[in-house]
Amino acid sequence: MRFLFKLIGLALLLAGVYFLGQNIYFTTNVYPYWWRGIAADASILCLTSGILMLFVLPRQDKSVGWVALGIGILLIFLSSRAILSPTSLWQFCLSMACFIGGYQLLTTGRLNI
Repeated sequence: MRFLFKLIGLALLLAGVYFLGQNIYFTTNVYPYWWRGIAADASILCLTSGILMLFVLPRQDKSVGWVALGIGILLIFLSSRAILSPTSLWQFCLSMACFIGGYQLLTTGRLNI
């Protein structure tokens, strides 16, 4: 039964990411300098690898994942663009509720209401 609650928690976390992330777009621009395109590709790779490291690595090595996420965010601001479209209050509240409920179910196996 605990496994089912953790699975539901993971699904809620992913739903929260989806609801909040559907209004964020990453675009790259064509630049005359060759290194700008490499930095845009590296930002996506750093973000993806950082998220994977946070889920896969043991607790004492999770700082490597946070460093990769920080480098990815820095590269987004240096080389490409992150377009944040407006989001409704309903969508924001729904995503935060999914985040909080999913995190509580994933870590403790129950909701603290």
